[in-house]
Amino acid sequence: MPVRSIPDFYNPARIGRVFQPDFSKIAEHARSAGLPAAEEDRIKIQLLIVDMQVDFCHPEGSLYVPGALDDLRRLIEFIYRQAERITRIICSLDSHLPYQIFHPCWWVDRKGKHPAPFTVISEESVNAGIWQPLYEREWSVEYVKRLKKLARKELTIWPYHVLIGSPGHMLDPELFSSVFWHSLARNSQPIWWMKGSIPKTEHYSVVQPEIPVPEHPQGTKSRDFIELISSADYTLIAGEAASHCVLETIEDLVEEFAGSPEFLKRLIVLEDCTSPVQHPQIDYAAITRQHFADFARQGIRFIKSTDGLPF
Repeated sequence: MPVRSIPDFYNPARIGRVFQPDFSKIAEHARSAGLPAAEEDRIKIQLLIVDMQVDFCHPEGSLYVPGALDDLRRLIEFIYRQAERITRIICSLDSHLPYQIFHPCWWVDRKGKHPAPFTVISEESVNAGIWQPLYEREWSVEYVKRLKKLARKELTIWPYHVLIGSPGHMLDPELFSSVFWHSLARNSQPIWWMKGSIPKTEHYSVVQPEIPVPEHPQGTKSRDFIELISSADYTLIAGEAASHCVLETIEDLVEEFAGSPEFLKRLIVLEDCTSPVQHPQIDYAAITRQHFADFARQGIRFIKSTDGLPF
């Protein structure tokens, strides 16, 4: 049975703020929660939290996803209420460097001016000389060509975000508190999965980058992550943003397990714990709905965090 009450250290008013959690108080509550060790679970259920970091989830974050504050609140309360059934928590962390192909510093126009955030750099605009790369010129020109050929999203210039070592890179502290509490209450080590540090490519999906960079240690499909997802009976998925990192992670899993429809039924999306990016020209909400409907037709289940687990 799920726990019946939410810990008294939880404060929903702090969601969206940066603060130092009281680790001692959280640990004391976890020790007294009386939950069984995760290794005793008959059904192994893992929760994959995709990129719920300050820059995406806080209004002052550099790439805030509208709706993320409520997503956080619902997910945190879900963790506390369903802790007895969640065997393991995996948190992916988008992890960027200043010089990456999707940051303004990589490109200039004819006047030497860097593109503004949310500028879309297409193959056509590069061929026409509207935008030119300052770094890895041959690769960058080939990169936008490959994106189009593979029907991937066109290259978007994003604000500098989730820079390694910055406050924007860390998990929302109230969410971190729930992950920390769950770890001690269930005797279950959380897994932290870093992605996105390859300068020459975007890396929305936890599974693999947009375009492979074989010479980089993270530059191809992660068989370790695939095995991690395969190791549980069920995987619950939440995070930001629905239109990008969540969507593309699910898309890669659908592609990987296309021949195993029974496996796809083991993937459950908490649809009220994820929201799409808002772009001035691109309707990512509509794109997300379309893709999610297609995923549902292929067997992936979508539930609300308040529904309870369907197994």
